[in-house]
Amino acid sequence: MESSSQPMVRPARAEDSGALSELFGQLGFPCSPTDVVERLGSVADLALVVALEASVRGVITLNVMPVLHRPAPVGRISALVVAANHRGLGLGRLLVAAAESELALRGCGLVEVTSNVQLEQAHAFYKAAGYELTSYRFKKELAAAPNNSSKPTPLRGAA
Repeated sequence: MESSSQPMVRPARAEDSGALSELFGQLGFPCSPTDVVERLGSVADLALVVALEASVRGVITLNVMPVLHRPAPVGRISALVVAANHRGLGLGRLLVAAAESELALRGCGLVEVTSNVQLEQAHAFYKAAGYELTSYRFKKELAAAPNNSSKPTPLRGAA
């Protein structure tokens, strides 16, 4: 792992799974390092980490979504967390800037963020980063598919 006192953003790797498991737990999404390794290899997202002093201190996950109603894909920041003892150092801003650059390279014309309604500090962070509140997001939990596959199923009628 990196041994610099300067933060460095890079793609997440399997050997980051322990740190990522801890970070996602701080965000309220407990998962094991094994879960993280499996998901890193199977999802259509990108996860970027920020490493500082030889350790992963934060993570941001991204999705690119082609949509019918917009001329360019929409980028989504689906998760962002910085270790509790490293917040306020600018690591979150570094991750968001790297995410925006990556999403632009992938052709996205818009970036949206999902954030739990209770995380008021996160909302202030995103507003300070230039994001605006424009809509609500509703969710409904669904039963997992029998094969628990993380691969999307093609829409019926799609070629």
